[in-house]
Amino acid sequence: MRLVIAVVQGKDAENLMAALRSAGYRATQINSAGGFLREQNVTVLIGVDDTQVPDVLRIIKANCYTRTQYVNPLLPIVESGEFYVPNPIEVEVGGANVFVVPVERYERLP
Repeated sequence: MRLVIAVVQGKDAENLMAALRSAGYRATQINSAGGFLREQNVTVLIGVDDTQVPDVLRIIKANCYTRTQYVNPLLPIVESGEFYVPNPIEVEVGGANVFVVPVERYERLP
């Protein structure tokens, strides 16, 4: 038994959850935020048999995309009287960070 923990961008969560449900997997969604952009993230917990891990990873990869986004960098500390105009920088966001961990015991309570 394995626990697949996937941290995905909030924009990808709905499609991922629908794809997991249609493939017959149960998943728990936990909304979160953080990282360098303070964007909405979703942590998805999926308990599966060892043989199902590749299929779950395939579903995650098919539904979680990387994209580019322009952000304003943090303002540097400047001396009074100095003028600083930040230029937006392009960063890559999205995709998924996935952890697969062994589960020693699993129980489903009615």
